[in-house]
Amino acid sequence: MIDLKSRILDVPDFPKKGIVFKDITPLLADAKGFAETIDRLAEPFVGRGVQIVAGIESRGFLLATPIAYRLGAGVVPIRKKGKLPRAVKSASYALEYGTDSIEAHADAFSQGAKVLLVDDVLATGGTAAAAVKLIEDVGGELVGAAFLIELGFLNGRKKLPGRRIESLVTY
Repeated sequence: MIDLKSRILDVPDFPKKGIVFKDITPLLADAKGFAETIDRLAEPFVGRGVQIVAGIESRGFLLATPIAYRLGAGVVPIRKKGKLPRAVKSASYALEYGTDSIEAHADAFSQGAKVLLVDDVLATGGTAAAAVKLIEDVGGELVGAAFLIELGFLNGRKKLPGRRIESLVTY
């Protein structure tokens, strides 16, 4: 098993002073590390009926697409405000360094579609909680959420009570 954490670099003071950004690009550039990451994120959800993998912009897209392929599912982007071309639903959330909002197409999920949410980092949980709200508002049923990294000290899981959460690397 590859040590994924050794391929994730800390970048201090990005995007602003006091934040330590977790740079996953070295892991993504390592073919074996990337393949193992995708396999390990997908594995807990094999056989759970996932029909759609929803990836949160932007690094979530990089993980969601191959996970969807592995699970035989479709993929839906959850994007930042103003990036989708048709009717949308939106939700606002707080980041550890500001506020933002995300959107999904109003028809992104058929009623009752089994959805796996994927993103690179679970931090405060605000983005993930907003994404879950969008998925459910649009008609999807959350099967679980998968994250490459979890910043455990920020207690993001508390914003996703009763949800199945899988993460590979915890800080």
